[in-house]
Amino acid sequence: MLLTISCHGKGAAEFGYLLHKHPARPQSVPLGIGRAIIFYPQVSDDICTIALLLDMDPLDLTQKAREKMRTFDYVSDRPYVSSSFMSSAISRAFGTAMGGRCATHPELAEEKLDLGAHVSMLSCPGNSDWIGRVFEPLGYTVDFTRTLLDDQYPEWGESPYVDLHIRGSVRLQDLLSHLYVLIPVFDNQKHYWVGSDEVEKLLHHGSGWLESHPEKTFISSRYFNRQQRLVREALDRLDNGEGGIRVDDQAEEEEPAPDLKRQRQDKVAALLEKNGAKSVLDIGCGQGSFLRNLLGNKQFERVAGADISPLALERLKRRIERLPEWQKNRVRLFQASMTYRDARFAGYDAIVLMEVIEHIDPARLPSVAQVIFGEARPRMAIVTTPNSEYNRQYGIQTGELRHSDHRFEWSRAEFSRWCEQVAARFGYGVEYFAVGEAHEEYGSPTQGGFFRICE
Repeated sequence: MLLTISCHGKGAAEFGYLLHKHPARPQSVPLGIGRAIIFYPQVSDDICTIALLLDMDPLDLTQKAREKMRTFDYVSDRPYVSSSFMSSAISRAFGTAMGGRCATHPELAEEKLDLGAHVSMLSCPGNSDWIGRVFEPLGYTVDFTRTLLDDQYPEWGESPYVDLHIRGSVRLQDLLSHLYVLIPVFDNQKHYWVGSDEVEKLLHHGSGWLESHPEKTFISSRYFNRQQRLVREALDRLDNGEGGIRVDDQAEEEEPAPDLKRQRQDKVAALLEKNGAKSVLDIGCGQGSFLRNLLGNKQFERVAGADISPLALERLKRRIERLPEWQKNRVRLFQASMTYRDARFAGYDAIVLMEVIEHIDPARLPSVAQVIFGEARPRMAIVTTPNSEYNRQYGIQTGELRHSDHRFEWSRAEFSRWCEQVAARFGYGVEYFAVGEAHEEYGSPTQGGFFRICE
C-alpha cells in the first residue's frame, strides 16, 4: 500500500523540514507487522513529493494476528489495502509533523500550503458518493478512479477499491490528521481491538474539524467499527466541546450497556435455561466465550462446542483445562462443519447457531437446515444473525456487509421467511426475538429465531 503527499509551490523547497525527513536519505520505520519505507520520488523548488510505502508479509501478518487472538485469513487484502495499518504508519513516520511542530520553520507549520495526497487501494465498497461527502467539506478537491475486478471477466463488476487523489489549501498537520482518521473509516475495519481509548484518539485527531463536519455521525460510526456505545460517547463530547462532559453526567453516571455480543449470549442462555435445556451444542463456537458462559450454570449438565477451525478449538481446549473440575468435565469439543451430516451433532436438547449462518454461502443453507433440523433433530434450536436493516444505524452503505467474511445479511422479512420454511419442512415451531438497542424503523441489530420441535 502506498501513500504520497505533495507540496506545490510555496513551501515545496522546505517540505522536508516540515516532515522531519531528509530528501536524500530514504528511511525505514519498523511497524511490528512489517516496515514503512519513506522516500522522496520527486524533489524540486516547485513540487516536492514524499512517499510512504508499507511492506507487509502476509504470513507474518497472519501469525501475529493469531498471537493476539485476532482473525486474518492467509488469503486476504490486508497487506495491500490502505487501512488502519496505514494510519499507524502515518503516526509512526510523521508523528512530529502531525503535532504541528517544526523547530527550523515554525511559521511554515502554521501556514496553509497547496498540498495533495494520493491514496492507493482505498477500500470503498458500495456508494462512492461518500468520498466527496467526507473530503470536500474539509476543503479538498476530490478525484478518484475505480476499475474492474478483472478485465477478462467484466461480469464480476467493479473493484471495491479506489485510487484516491485529494488536493487543497491546508496545513500539513491537518492533512495528516484527516488521513489518519478517514482512511480506516472507508476501510470500515481495524487491525486492533477498538476500545474506549479510541474515543480520545478520535477527539484528539478530529479536533478543529470533526465537530462541525456534516458527516461526523458517519465518520464516528465507522471509526469505532459501529460500536454504538463509543459512537454515542464521541458524539456527545463533540457536541459539547472536545473532551467536554455534560453537567448532568457529572452528578450521576449511567451504567454502560453491555456490548452486543454479551447481550446475545445472555439472551440465548436465558432462553435455554427457561426452556429446560440440559445439554447444549454450540456449532461455530470459536474461542468458546458462550460455552464458558453456559458452564457457570449447573443446569447445563452437558455442553459441547464444534468449530471448523482446529486452531480455535486448540485455544479453547487450553482455556477449558484451566477451569475447575466440575466445569471442564462437562465439556466436549470437536472439529466439524455444519454443512455435512455428523452423528456427533445428535443427542442434545438444544443446538445453537449464533452469528454463523451468515458465513455460509446461501446455496449451502439447505444443507445446513437438513443437517441440523433433519438429521440431528434437537428438541430446540436457536439461530441468530445480523439484521441488515439496522446497518443504516452503523453508517453502512447499501450493498456493504458488517464483516468481510459474511456471505449475506438478511432483513427481518428475509430471516422470517427462511425460518418459516425450515420450520414447516422439518416439523418445528418458531418464535422470534431481537437483541440490542432497537430503532423505531430498523429494528434491532441482531435477530433470532427460537425453534421447538412439534411433538
